[in-house]
Amino acid sequence: MNFKYPLANSPIDKEDIDYLIQWLKTNPRLTMGAITQDFEKKWADFIGTTKAIFVNSGSSANLLMVYCAIANGNLLVGDKVIVPSCGWVTSVSPLIQFGLEPVMVDADKDDYGVNFEEVDKICEDSHIKGIIIVHPLGVPVNKEKILRLKAKHKLFVMEDCCASVGAKFGDGKNIGTVGDMSSYSFYFGHQLSTIEGGMINTSNLLLYDKLLALRSHGWTKDLSSDSINDLKKSVKFDLENGPFNFIYPGFNFRSTDLQAYIGLRQIDKADEVFKGRNKNHMFYVNNMSDKFSFQKINNCWPVSLHIGIMASSHDHRKNIIKELNKNGIENRVWSHGNLGRHYFWSSRYGEFQGKVANNIYERCFILPTYPELRVSDIENIINVCEKASF
Repeated sequence: MNFKYPLANSPIDKEDIDYLIQWLKTNPRLTMGAITQDFEKKWADFIGTTKAIFVNSGSSANLLMVYCAIANGNLLVGDKVIVPSCGWVTSVSPLIQFGLEPVMVDADKDDYGVNFEEVDKICEDSHIKGIIIVHPLGVPVNKEKILRLKAKHKLFVMEDCCASVGAKFGDGKNIGTVGDMSSYSFYFGHQLSTIEGGMINTSNLLLYDKLLALRSHGWTKDLSSDSINDLKKSVKFDLENGPFNFIYPGFNFRSTDLQAYIGLRQIDKADEVFKGRNKNHMFYVNNMSDKFSFQKINNCWPVSLHIGIMASSHDHRKNIIKELNKNGIENRVWSHGNLGRHYFWSSRYGEFQGKVANNIYERCFILPTYPELRVSDIENIINVCEKASF
């Protein structure tokens, strides 16, 4: 179906394609190489961490991030880790796949991230070793609460920024700078895109070395000489193997220089894209009637993938979606507002019933915020939503 207003619009434009074509004419090596390293360095500098590792998707970034925490000894198989009810399936599934024990919590009533008061209580009563924190749909959760919780309970913190690339905390710092590791997605239609792709950021050099090895088969080929010399103190190497010593049971999550080349240009125009999405997000918030509620901003700077809007009831949402579809406005119910009601979770642990998460699951829908939308476009979309009967 062709929509007048699609939910997603790729940030890779004609100029980006022309830029890529000119580079391709030089017959470069397209697999992972020097361009990927340039992209990683530029992204780490842009976000404000020491290191970054480019992978083939945001979901792979989450998977590798969790496995690296186990390989580094920060988490052990069987450890309890807090997971959000409002997130994406690959925010949670890696913990299940690698034998950790996920403990789901309700969403915060204001920003829809984890309910930190509930997390604090669970940590008091149970031996929790880690937490994965999602910034839902471009709205950051509270930075001070993350830091306080991390220090109080000595938690290993993983930040999932996949749906919120470019968003900033209230102090102006980028999200993804608080966790021990953080993940990003550059999928089609996201704030920035490399067609497919993801990134893991960290300022921990031990984690970085393991991420490099685990990304590519668990070998030593991508490690620096200093890192290899340090490893030799505790790991047996066969010198005849050269760089092809396999020290961890790794993966192949590599991306390509072709995608990294696109990514370099995406960073160059990132601020403009982020400002456009922020402006459109805030226009919805400031111009819709009292029929709807939104994630509270609380002095942060949102850069929404889509905007989440809560109707007054489940039936109200049904009527809105019917009208949106009739008028060619692509939309989606916020089905991942409660992951604990999806079969991957309920078949193992039973349905999770969080009051706020259930409201998001039953009443919320999402609409486009890509920067090409004009004020008049958003006014038309708002008008359709407001005319739908309660």
